[in-house]
Amino acid sequence: MPNYMIIGNGVAGTTAAENIRKLDKEGNITIVTDEDFPFYYRVRLNEYISGDITEQGLIAKGEQWYRDKNIDLELMTRIGRAELREKVIITENKKRLSYDRLLIATGSHSFIPPIKGSEKRGVFALRTIKDARNISAYARETEDIVLIGGGLLGLEAGNALQKLGKKVQVIEFFPRLLPRQLDVDGAKRLQEIMEGMGFSFRLGAKTQKIKGDDYVNSVLLEGGETLPAEMVIISAGVRPNIELAEPLGLDHDKGIKVDERLQTNQPDIYAAGDVAEFRGMPYGIWPAAMEQGKIAGTNMGGGDMIYEGTTMANTLKVVGVDLASAGNIDAENELESRIITDEKVYKKIVIENNQIIGCIMLGNTKDFNKITKAISAKLDVPKIKGQLISMGFNFNG
Repeated sequence: MPNYMIIGNGVAGTTAAENIRKLDKEGNITIVTDEDFPFYYRVRLNEYISGDITEQGLIAKGEQWYRDKNIDLELMTRIGRAELREKVIITENKKRLSYDRLLIATGSHSFIPPIKGSEKRGVFALRTIKDARNISAYARETEDIVLIGGGLLGLEAGNALQKLGKKVQVIEFFPRLLPRQLDVDGAKRLQEIMEGMGFSFRLGAKTQKIKGDDYVNSVLLEGGETLPAEMVIISAGVRPNIELAEPLGLDHDKGIKVDERLQTNQPDIYAAGDVAEFRGMPYGIWPAAMEQGKIAGTNMGGGDMIYEGTTMANTLKVVGVDLASAGNIDAENELESRIITDEKVYKKIVIENNQIIGCIMLGNTKDFNKITKAISAKLDVPKIKGQLISMGFNFNG
């Protein structure tokens, strides 16, 4: 009976375990994680911070699910080192875990830029349930909060804290919010919505220093402006957790390199999710992690599936507002496009060579899946191009 070892209990690792079990009913499956919580919805951490849900409400797969699937979940287990030839992983408390097939699904961690003062008490990043617990506890005694970076999890944390009556100011290096998901006009619309909710913004701004003695008390911008801050949340993107690449002899650059079967350069070792780099790209989005987990798990269990990449499409909720974007959003408006806009909605379809190559939907994401299918299928749209606006982008692609 083969031993399947999965390091990481996020969406990639958990989906892989589920798909291994579909093909191999008897093999031993062990998921190892340094967290103290089973698989949970990371995107809902803001709801936990605001008090809208409890910790239990975050759980995606409870204890019973692991029992039913006969999967051994090892919580609070940190990996110390690995012995490649012996196919053994050794935990920090010296426990030896052997494997026949191994999946690295260690995810990513918050990137903290080299900002002076980022080590002070009261400075946080939001990535894990532990982070959310710490933010929630610290926020009780604070009033003024500064977000450094207009990233998605950061904005969501800001929204949660504002629901608790806190004053939230956002410092964003780019001249607009969510530059990967929104063009100039879409970002302006989101900013207006958020300003109406009480947020204030410093766009195109750079943090020079987080000030205070042991505890943060303000943030100094490069232009000389000082913002009061009893608490700072840094939202500056993520970096893959590639610490196991070296001891296991795995090719890596931005992430751990994998082929179309999600295999690394080492036999019987796979990688999936935020930690994996496919054709030079770590995806860092939930749909890609789920798809990669499914394919890696299937191939580990004896199946044969090929990964061809994931369309960069995401459906999100930002501060309670529906947002979806896919493909080339033409941020600088250089290509042909069709736009629908009003006080609550901003929709844009980008067209090149009579094909839809990208879209943005803010405030209303109806028919987003049809449009992403049209993008993937490279559907020819010359006949309905002129009617896209009158049809409200609601078409059968």
